[in-house]
Amino acid sequence: MEEKKSIKSHTLSLNDRSRGMITGVLDVDDFDGEKIQLQTEAGKMLIKGENLHIQCLDLEKGEMGLEGRIDSITYLTRDSGRKEESLLKRMFR
Repeated sequence: MEEKKSIKSHTLSLNDRSRGMITGVLDVDDFDGEKIQLQTEAGKMLIKGENLHIQCLDLEKGEMGLEGRIDSITYLTRDSGRKEESLLKRMFR
């Protein structure tokens, strides 16, 4: 059996805020015309905009192409999926 290669690099190229290519993609968590949330080698990434389309997605190669009006690209912290807790709850764990 062939083993999967570990993708170590992550790149992001953006042309005219309307087309992009991302490498190091591990999975797409959520997608609609206004946002794309994905897992990359560098952590969770959130892309916001309008009329967003995933042009190509190859998880074996770790590549994704997208187009649409891109307004923001954000890398999320590791704990961003966790619900917000009050300061007091965190202090008295």
